Amino acid sequence: MIAGSPERNRAAQELFAPLAETYDRYARLLSFGRDPRWRDFLVSRVEARPVHAVLDVATGTAAVAIELARRYGCTVVGVDQSGEMLAEGRRRVAAAGLSESIDLREARAEELPFADASFDGLSFTYLLRYVEDAGATMRELARVTRPGGRIAMLEFFRPPSALPRLGWELYVRAGLPAAGRLISPGWAEVGRFLGPSIREIWARTPPNRLRELWHEAGIEDVQGRLLGLGGGIVLWGTRGD
Repeated sequence: MIAGSPERNRAAQELFAPLAETYDRYARLLSFGRDPRWRDFLVSRVEARPVHAVLDVATGTAAVAIELARRYGCTVVGVDQSGEMLAEGRRRVAAAGLSESIDLREARAEELPFADASFDGLSFTYLLRYVEDAGATMRELARVTRPGGRIAMLEFFRPPSALPRLGWELYVRAGLPAAGRLISPGWAEVGRFLGPSIREIWARTPPNRLRELWHEAGIEDVQGRLLGLGGGIVLWGTRGD
């Protein structure tokens, strides 16, 4: 969930750390049930096998890590900078009976504590909004993935079509902040934060530029799919030789 430069990361940690216990529940509610479906599609792009080891970066409460282990029978290492999120993730992993398959560790996406080509696949979710240098982060993610391994990303997106974008703008400007206020002060902050943070990342790194950064990091055959009328995007590609 959280990884990045000191400035971006500090703000995100302060925002999300108190919400760890309720994060998955209200992420599902506030996304109208789309968040779990998007994560499921992300996991399907990894295409791991039982003998594989997969790294899940910005693992948060381990929702993707759990789905990876369940779907593929692989081992998973999840990393995140939020101790609070990881604590909730470990509780969820234990409740799922997957403690022997999933190892959660505290680490930064820009400085992963693993040797080159340590993992057979890699996933990351809602990460790049919290890093200062997306290109450097992509190079680090590619570094720890073996040649031929699949790398897949999930991020929020702004719908490209006029009508869905109008609905999206109405929701992130008014509906989401109002819904957050009904839940708690912390979720009210999230409601105010989310829309501007999504606009900022795609202004800073438009989709075509992001694909270029993947290619520059040595990731080949990059593909993408918009989800939820364009409210989410999954990119995936293969680590080159």
